[in-house]
Amino acid sequence: MHISSIRTSFLVTSFVMMGIPTLFSQDFPSVKLIQSVDLPGYSGDFDHFAVDFDRNRLLLAAEDHGTLEVFDLKTSAHLRTIDGFGNPHSILVRKGSPTVLVTDSEKQGATLRDADTYDKKKSVLLTPGSDTSKYDAAANVLYVVTGGKDVDMKTANLEAVNPDTGATLGSITFQDNHVEAMAFVDEDPRLFINLTQTNKIAVVDRKSLKLLATWPVTPAKQNAMVAFDPDQHRLYVVCRDPGTVVVMNSDTGSVVDTQPAPLRSDEVQYDRDKHRLYVPGGEGYMGIYDTSDADHLKLVEKVNTALGAKTGLLVSSLHRLYLAVSPGDTKATAKVLTYEIE
Repeated sequence: MHISSIRTSFLVTSFVMMGIPTLFSQDFPSVKLIQSVDLPGYSGDFDHFAVDFDRNRLLLAAEDHGTLEVFDLKTSAHLRTIDGFGNPHSILVRKGSPTVLVTDSEKQGATLRDADTYDKKKSVLLTPGSDTSKYDAAANVLYVVTGGKDVDMKTANLEAVNPDTGATLGSITFQDNHVEAMAFVDEDPRLFINLTQTNKIAVVDRKSLKLLATWPVTPAKQNAMVAFDPDQHRLYVVCRDPGTVVVMNSDTGSVVDTQPAPLRSDEVQYDRDKHRLYVPGGEGYMGIYDTSDADHLKLVEKVNTALGAKTGLLVSSLHRLYLAVSPGDTKATAKVLTYEIE
């Protein structure tokens, strides 16, 4: 055995014995930390990122801080803080558009804002509790999760919105008070969304907003995130209890495989071309998975990050992966971590 392999094997064994997250399958990680930006004075959680290529900005919803944080996309330098929000969650930025749409689960509700100044242009009239969202660029429709237990509702909705005007185009109601993230791709009419309270995946025709099927996620509970690979007919459903990636057949809903995942994860990012799945977790590491074998998901790396680094954004065109470090209930310093990916 080559001496470097012996050294690596010894280190991995030692780290495992000490309970320290380690790298698997490679002597060197496929992601490299290149920037760490401190955000002192923040508490609670961050939510989702968005990229503004037109203005070279990276945006982050500071959910519990009630602000929108603006960074330089290339250097990750913190540029400014925009206040006036309740609990902002997700941000829609479109190339060539003069506005951004920010969902907000507090009384302020979702808003359309000037993309240069972030001044409020108009309110977006949705059911209270607007939270996670996903944009269908081909149809120019934003799908937003609303309602649920956080606003004392026993049901939750998926609402279709015109992002230019803020007008609601349609909706579907779920008999579930906790609905989380969704996934879809341009070439497939189906939308897959996590019904977290009842531990199911709902399959929705996103044009008609009709429910097509519901599939139980049996291996684990608290299913919250999902990625969709239409080429291999697979869903990658990330659960929190316990931390697990559940692989499901996207045609039948049958469970194909499972792998352990970080605890307290709040994001999944998928590189469809490279067959790489990135799952950051609040316990302080990010799991990186190889999906090239549709029937056998492989955990290839466990990369040390930071406690609270549970949300992120992959920007493949820049070879960058951004993670937000949420202080949560701790007194740790909030951060944005920038990784270079191979």
